Amino acid sequence: MAVILNIDTSTDVCSVALTAEGGILCHREDFTGRNHAALLSDFIKDCLDRLRELELKLDAVAVSMGPGSYTGLRIGLSEAKGLAFALGIPLIGVDTLKLLAVSVMFSGREIPENALYAPMIDARRMEVFTAVYDSALTPLMEPQPLILDADSYASFLSEAPVMFFGNGSDKARELISSPNAEFVADIKPLAVDMLALSEIAWSRREFLDLAYSTPWYRKEFQATVAKPKI
Repeated sequence: MAVILNIDTSTDVCSVALTAEGGILCHREDFTGRNHAALLSDFIKDCLDRLRELELKLDAVAVSMGPGSYTGLRIGLSEAKGLAFALGIPLIGVDTLKLLAVSVMFSGREIPENALYAPMIDARRMEVFTAVYDSALTPLMEPQPLILDADSYASFLSEAPVMFFGNGSDKARELISSPNAEFVADIKPLAVDMLALSEIAWSRREFLDLAYSTPWYRKEFQATVAKPKI
């Protein structure tokens, strides 16, 4: 198995994990806010120091590509690109929505065999970035921005239990009323949960172009202009 440095900065959590052979060798996480620019380099250094202690060689860098925070995604991808280029190793992109789904799958919860997974990342007002996956991570609803209403997932809820989770799921909880809807609290994208996805990408040789890869925003970036001071 490959030795991979995994980086996630897609939400307000900053996390890094060094993984190999299905295990976590080192990980660092911060849950206190958007401190990615201040903390990420030190987290990476801690994992690389552990790599040297174990006398291992890094095979690839994996980074969450979005959707998520525009600023966070740019910080994570920039660091990942720089490290991969400097070491001459491949760069792997991980979809943040799939990462959230994997976090629930391996959380130890009792989940119905036919359950579907609906990760949600908060966007503006009643909008979320979302998708719907089956247990094989086949997308039944392609990743997209979605303005929520009471019928947003009705076709899925009529057929199977649907697990809702992620920092946008509270919006759905207010709207969706179905015995097939289950809301899972406190699910955040973390680098430690990237292990399975990054190892699959490594085994398939699914690598990003270092020069041209950009975050998977899933919608146009909308910059805000500060109001002039009076």
